[in-house]
Amino acid sequence: MSSKEVKTALKSARDAIRNKEYKEALKHCKTVLKQEKNNYNAWVFIGVAAAELEQPDQAQGAYKKAAELEPDQLLAWQCLKTLKWCDVCKKLVDLYYQEKKHVEVARTWHKLIKTRQEEGADNQELHQLWRKLTQLLAESTEDQNNETQQLLLTAFENALDLSDKIPSEDHQVLYRHFIHCLSKFPHETARLKKACEGMINIYPTVQYPLEVLCLHLIESGSLTEEGQQYCCRLVEMDSKSGPGFIGLGIKALQDKKYEDAVRNLTEGLKESPLCTTGWYHLAEAQVKMHRPKEAVLSCNQGIPDICRVTNPVSFHIKREKDNGLKKLTCFIFFQRALEKDAEVAEYHYHLGLTYWFMDEETRKDKTKALTHFLKAARLDTYMGKVFCYLGHYYRDVVGDKNRARGCYRKAFELDDTDAESGAAAVDLSVELEEMETALAILTTVTQKASAGTAKWAWLRRGLYYLKAGQHSQAVADLQAALRADPKDFNCWESLGEAYLSRGGYTTALKSFTKASELNPESTYSVFKVAAIQQILGKYKEAIAQYQLIIKKEEDYVPALKGLGECHLMMAKAALVDYLDGKAVDYIEKALEYFTWALQHQADVSCLWKLVGDACTSLYAVSPSKVNVNVLGVLLGQKEGKQVLKKNELLHLGGRCYGRALKLMSTSNTWCDLGINYYRQAQHLAETGNNTNDLKELLEKSLHCLKKAVRLDSKNHLYWNALGVVSCHNGIRNYALAQHCFIKSIQSEQIVGVFLSHEAFKMAQSLDPSYLMCWIGQALIAETVGSYDTMDLFRHTTELSMHTEGAIGYAYWVCTTLQDKSNRDTELYRYNIVQMNAIPAAQVVLSKYIERIQNYAPAFTMLGYLNEHLQLKKEAADAYQRAMLLLQSAEDQDTYNVTVRNYGRLLCSIGEYDKAIQAFKSTPLEELEDLIGFALALFMKGLYKDSSKAYERALSIVESEQDKAHVLTALAIAEYKQGKMDVAKTLLFKCSILKEPTTESLQALCALGLTMQDATLSKAALNELLKHIKQKDDYPNCLLTSAIYALQGRSVAVQRQASKAKALLYTAVNQLAMGSSSAETENNIALKTIQKAALLSPGEYNIIHFINSDSFGLTFVAYRTCYKLQKKVTLTFLLTVKDKEFLKDYNQSLEKWSLSQAVTGLIDTGRISEAEALCTKNLKSNPDQPAVILLLRQVQCKPLLESQSPLPDAVLEELQKAVMSNSASVPAWQVNFLLSYVMSCVRLILLFQQTHVCCRHSFSISSYEYTLDGHLDYFQVLAILSNAATSALTCAFQWVIRDMCIYSGRSCQTVF
Repeated sequence: MSSKEVKTALKSARDAIRNKEYKEALKHCKTVLKQEKNNYNAWVFIGVAAAELEQPDQAQGAYKKAAELEPDQLLAWQCLKTLKWCDVCKKLVDLYYQEKKHVEVARTWHKLIKTRQEEGADNQELHQLWRKLTQLLAESTEDQNNETQQLLLTAFENALDLSDKIPSEDHQVLYRHFIHCLSKFPHETARLKKACEGMINIYPTVQYPLEVLCLHLIESGSLTEEGQQYCCRLVEMDSKSGPGFIGLGIKALQDKKYEDAVRNLTEGLKESPLCTTGWYHLAEAQVKMHRPKEAVLSCNQGIPDICRVTNPVSFHIKREKDNGLKKLTCFIFFQRALEKDAEVAEYHYHLGLTYWFMDEETRKDKTKALTHFLKAARLDTYMGKVFCYLGHYYRDVVGDKNRARGCYRKAFELDDTDAESGAAAVDLSVELEEMETALAILTTVTQKASAGTAKWAWLRRGLYYLKAGQHSQAVADLQAALRADPKDFNCWESLGEAYLSRGGYTTALKSFTKASELNPESTYSVFKVAAIQQILGKYKEAIAQYQLIIKKEEDYVPALKGLGECHLMMAKAALVDYLDGKAVDYIEKALEYFTWALQHQADVSCLWKLVGDACTSLYAVSPSKVNVNVLGVLLGQKEGKQVLKKNELLHLGGRCYGRALKLMSTSNTWCDLGINYYRQAQHLAETGNNTNDLKELLEKSLHCLKKAVRLDSKNHLYWNALGVVSCHNGIRNYALAQHCFIKSIQSEQIVGVFLSHEAFKMAQSLDPSYLMCWIGQALIAETVGSYDTMDLFRHTTELSMHTEGAIGYAYWVCTTLQDKSNRDTELYRYNIVQMNAIPAAQVVLSKYIERIQNYAPAFTMLGYLNEHLQLKKEAADAYQRAMLLLQSAEDQDTYNVTVRNYGRLLCSIGEYDKAIQAFKSTPLEELEDLIGFALALFMKGLYKDSSKAYERALSIVESEQDKAHVLTALAIAEYKQGKMDVAKTLLFKCSILKEPTTESLQALCALGLTMQDATLSKAALNELLKHIKQKDDYPNCLLTSAIYALQGRSVAVQRQASKAKALLYTAVNQLAMGSSSAETENNIALKTIQKAALLSPGEYNIIHFINSDSFGLTFVAYRTCYKLQKKVTLTFLLTVKDKEFLKDYNQSLEKWSLSQAVTGLIDTGRISEAEALCTKNLKSNPDQPAVILLLRQVQCKPLLESQSPLPDAVLEELQKAVMSNSASVPAWQVNFLLSYVMSCVRLILLFQQTHVCCRHSFSISSYEYTLDGHLDYFQVLAILSNAATSALTCAFQWVIRDMCIYSGRSCQTVF
C-alpha cells in the first residue's frame, strides 16, 4: 500500500468516526496497520472508536501503543487520561443508579460533562453525554426531587441544542421524550407550552406536540381561542384525533351549540376514552339537551364511582279528563310559577298541557295551549314533548299536515324513544307520499331496537315492504312486531297478508285464523280464512266460513261471491267425475249466490262474468239433465224463480258476458264470450235446429275471439280457441286455423319453459323427495341444453324407479359414452366414473324394458351398455329384440344400424353363421357393414370371401386411418390363404401412408418373423417404436425377443421376455394349475417367479404378485414364503429412490404381513395365538381400524363355528369395526357373512342386509383395487339362494344379476 493509499484510509476512518460509524472506522485502521504497524494516527483512531463502542480495555491499549510510538505527541496522552476519568465516573454512576440515588447520578454525570467541556470535547460527544443523562433520569421522575428534575430538563434542553442534524428522526424522538417528561410535571406549564410550540415550528406535520398541548389545555380548563385553533389544526391533520374533537366539543358547549358539542365530544371520546374532562363536558351537554339517561351513562363512563344521577324534573300530571279539581289546581300552580319566573320552559309546557286537556269549552279554543307550547319551544329547543303537542295542534286543529309532520320529526329527533311522535311522523309522510322519509325514520328505529321493542316501527315498515312487493322482508318485520305484542290481531292480519303475497297459503291461513281468534268480530279475518281455503281447494270448509259471515252481514258481497265461486268449482270437479246431476245442483246454488251479490252491487264486472262462467260450464251435460232454477231477478223479473233449459242457460251466459264487457272490456271476457257462442252453436248442431242461427253464432264467436287475440296476442289459449272455431264445418277457414295453431304453439313455448321451471322449482321446495318435479326439471334442462341434465336424470333414478327418468338417464349416459373427445374432462369423470353411471343406467334400463317391451331405442341402448359391461351375450339379445321391433318400421336406416350392432355382437361371442346372415340382411353399402361382414367371414374361416368383402370396403373408404385398418385386415386375410407376398405388399402400402397404424406395423414385423426376415422385422419394429409412447409394453417386448432369437442373442431374449412379463404370466398359470405346494420338490411356480425377480429386480408387478394373497395363501410352509417375499421386496425397495413411496410401501407391507400371519394361525386352528398377535399389535398403535376388524373376525370365528346366536354386545362391536372400515371390501364381506349366519330365522331381513352389503362391496371393488380384497361373491350368493326358501329364491337371483353388472361376468357363469 502506497503512502497515498494510507492517507486515504486514515481519512476514511476519521469520516467514519464523525458519522458515528465506529466499526467501519476500525476496519479502515486495521487496513492501515497491516502495512504500517507503527502508524500513530491509526492507533489513536482505534482508541477513539473502541471507547465509543464501550470497549475501554481495547481503547486503553491503543492509546498506550500510540504514546509509546511517539511520546512527544500530547493527543494520545490526553485521550488516555480522559478515558481513565470517564471510566471512574461511569463506575460511580452505575453504583448510584443501582441504589436509586438519582441526585448523585445527576451530579456525578454533570461533573463528567463539565470536565469534558473543559477538556475541549466536541459537540457530538457532549450531545451523547447529555442524552445519556436523560436516559438515566427519565425512567424515575416520580421519585425525583426538584434539583434532579431541573437537571433532567436541563439535560434535555442541552441535548436538543447540541443535535447536529435538525430536523432529523433522532432529534424528533428526543423532542417527544422531552415533552412527555414535561407533561408529568404540573408546575412546568409554561415550559411545556414553549417546548410544544418549539417542536411544532420545527415539525409542523407531527401530531404529538399538538395532542399534548390540546390535552393540557382541556384538563386545565383554559381552552381559549388559541386552544381552539390548535384543536382545529389537529383535526385537519388527523380526522380521527381524540383530543382535537374533545377540544372542539368543549368550545361548542361554551358557545351553547349543544348538538355540535355532543357530536364532537362523542367522536373524540371514541379515540381518547380516558379523558375524564371530556366525559364531564359530554354529560353536561346532554343535560342541556334533556337527555338525562345519556348524561348518567356518560358520567358513569368518566367516573365509575359517581353517584347515580336522577331526573330533576318531578312534575307528573295524570291526564284524567274527569278530575277537574286536579286540573284546576295544576292550572293555578303553573300560573303562579310563571309569575315568579316566566323564562322556565317546563312551566309553559305544563300550563299548555293543562289548557289542552281542559273541559270541552276550552278544548275548542286551543290557541292558549298553542301560545304556551310555542313559548316553551322557544325557551328550550331540546324539549321534544313540546314539539309533539305542536304537531297534534297543527294536525288536528289547523289541518296543516306539512307543519305537523315537521313538528313530529323534530320531536322524534330530540327523543327517539317517543313512539307517538315517530309513528305520527311516519303516518303523515306516507299520507304526503314521501315514502323515502318514512322509510328512513323506520329503518333508524329498527336498527337500534332490541328484541320485543319498537312494535310501531316494525309494523309500519312491514306494511311498507308489503306494499312495495318485498314480501320476505315484510314477513320478517311483521314477525318482529308480533314479538313485541303477540296479541295484536292487526299484526296477525298483516302477517297473513305478507304470507299470502308470497304464496305461503298454509302459513297465511294460520295467521288469519289466529287473528280471528283474537278478534272474533273481525269480518275481514274470517273472510281471508275462507278465501285461502277456497284457493287450497277446501271448498266445503270455505263455504262454512263464508256462511258465518253471511249470518252477521247478509249484504257482504265478497262472501256471496266466494260462496258462488266455491259452488262453481265444485260443479266443475263433479263434471270431471261425470257426476252431472251434482254439477247441475251446484250450478243452481252458485247462480243463486251470484244473483244475491248482484242485487247489492250490480256494477261489478267480475260478478257478471262469473254468472256467465256458471251458465256456460254445463255445455257438456245432456240437454235432458239441464233444468236449472234461476232467480227471476237475474232474468229481469221482480220475484220468483224460473226453470231454464240448456239452450236458455247458454244464452243467459252470453248475455251476462256482454254485461260484463260493458262495465270493463278485457281479453279474457271476450274469449269467454266467444267460447260461449261456440258452445251455443254446438248445441244447435246437436239438436238440428236452424242452420242460419248456427252460422250467425259461429261468426259471433269468431269475432269475439279475434278481439281477444288483438287485446292479448301472447296468450296461446286465445289462439288455440280461435283455431278450433275456424276448423268448424260452419266456418272451414283452415288457413286461419293453421296460422292460429302455429301461433298458439309459439306462444306456449315462449312462456311454457319458464313457467314450468318455476312450477317444478316450487314443487321441489315443498317436497324435495317428490319424483315428478325432478323429472320435470330434467326435461326442462334437456330442452334448454343444460349441463345439469344428466345429473338431474340420475337423481330421479336414485329417488325411485320411473320409466321417464330411467330412459332419460340411459339416453344421456349412452350419448356421453359415444362422445370420445370428452374422456379426459372433469365432467366425464364425475358423471360416468365417479357416479358409476354405466351399471346404474343398465339396471334402470333393464327394469324399464320389463315394463315397456315395444320401444326399440331402449333395447338398443341396453345392448350398448351391456357391451361396455362386457355382457356380450346379453347385449346381443338386446340388439336382437330391437331388430325385431324395427323390422316393420319405415325407418330403414335405423333398422340397418341395429342389425349391424347385432351382427357385431354375434361375431364377438363366436356365433359366426348368425353374424354372416345378419350382415347379409343389410344392403352392404356402408363401410361398417362391409367390415363387420368381412370379419365374420374371416372368423368363420372363409378367407377368400373375407378378402373380397375387405376389397369392397377398400373401394369406399375415405379417411387414411380407416384405409390403413382395412389394408391390414386384408393383408391378414391374404396371409391366411398362404399369399405371403401379397400380404407383404399390402402391409408395405399401409406403412407408407401418412398415418400408418401401430397394428399394421406390428403385423409387418410379425410377418417378417414368420418369413425369418430379420431385416424386415427390425425395420418394421423401429418404425413402430416411433409411433408409440410406451416402448416396453407386452407385445413390443415379445416382438423384440423374437427378433433377438432370430439373430441368436439368447441373453437379450431372456431380458426382453422378462420385460414382457412372460415369466410372470407363466407363474400365474402354473399357480392356477396347482403347482405351488412348498412341500414338493417340483415347486414350479415358485422357481418361475424367482427367475422373473432375478432377471428384473425392479419390476413392480413381480413384487406385487409375490406379495399377493393368492400366492401367499397357497403355500403351506408360510415361513418359507414369507422369507422369499421379504428378500424380493427388499431387493425391489433398493431400486426405488422415492422416499415417500418407500414409507408407504413399508407400511402396506407391515399390514399385509400381519394379515398373512393371522390368517395362517387361523387356518392351522391356533385361534388364541392369532388373537394375542392382533392384541399385541394394537397396544403399540391403537388407531388401526383394519387390525381391529381382523381381531373381531378372530374373536367371532369360534362363536360362528359353534352355531350359537352371537350376543348383542359382540354384534355391536363387529358392526362398529365394519363401519370404521367402510371403504374396505373385506369389511363388507364380514358384514355379509354375519348377516347370513344371524338371519337363519329371519330370511326377509337376510335379503335386505346381504343385498346392501354385497352391493356396497361391489361398488368399492369396481373402481378400487385392494391387496386383500376378493371379488368372488357370486358363488356365495348362489349358495345363499339355494339355502333360502323358495319365496326368496327369485329375489336372490335378482341380487346376483345386479352384482354381475359390477364385475362384468355373465349370469350363466354364476348359476
